[in-house]
Amino acid sequence: MSNQQLNPYEIIFDILYNTFGPQNWWPADTPFEVAVGAILTQNTNWNNVKKAIHNLKASRMLSPRSIHNAHEKEIANLIKPSGYFNIKAKRLKNLTNFIVNECNGSLMNLLKLDKLEIRRRLLSISGIGKETADSIILYALQKPIFVIDAYTKRLLFRHKLINSLDIDYDECQMLFHSNLKNDVILFNEYHALIVKVGKEYCKKNPFCTECPLNTYS
Repeated sequence: MSNQQLNPYEIIFDILYNTFGPQNWWPADTPFEVAVGAILTQNTNWNNVKKAIHNLKASRMLSPRSIHNAHEKEIANLIKPSGYFNIKAKRLKNLTNFIVNECNGSLMNLLKLDKLEIRRRLLSISGIGKETADSIILYALQKPIFVIDAYTKRLLFRHKLINSLDIDYDECQMLFHSNLKNDVILFNEYHALIVKVGKEYCKKNPFCTECPLNTYS
């Protein structure tokens, strides 16, 4: 299909997918591990998150009830590699308190709700913002919602699809929802591919001439 027959969001996805292939994201063994990773990855890189999750697994702490029953200091010590460990320990406690008290101990009990109600409930948890909540909805619960992050806004801004990096989160998200089919696999791959190109090319000091999107205008 030619570029003229596609909207810009489809063109960008096709270029990134053909360049990088499937990203197999989110790397986790369970939906709860995805949710933990979504909190731990705030303000750090994934290598640090992997170390923190490894510590939780090695200590048999990677379950809602284990974290719920543990002391915050114990959790903080295990997740030190992820940075901001005291804050993140509190956020993990808040999440697991919610899962234990309102979801009967299983994140998957949220699946009976529609995605907007799930989002509302997750956003009511102290320390969980829109990006983290949407990551849990998309990657852990596998419901179609597009995750917006700094990489996404930067890419859209540089390709003149938005006018400002200060665009509202929900407004930016709606651009993807209104220009793409409502599909979990598509949203999953697309966000992961944006992160990939953002880390390798579309940096604060970008490598535009080498970027696979340099043919897109």
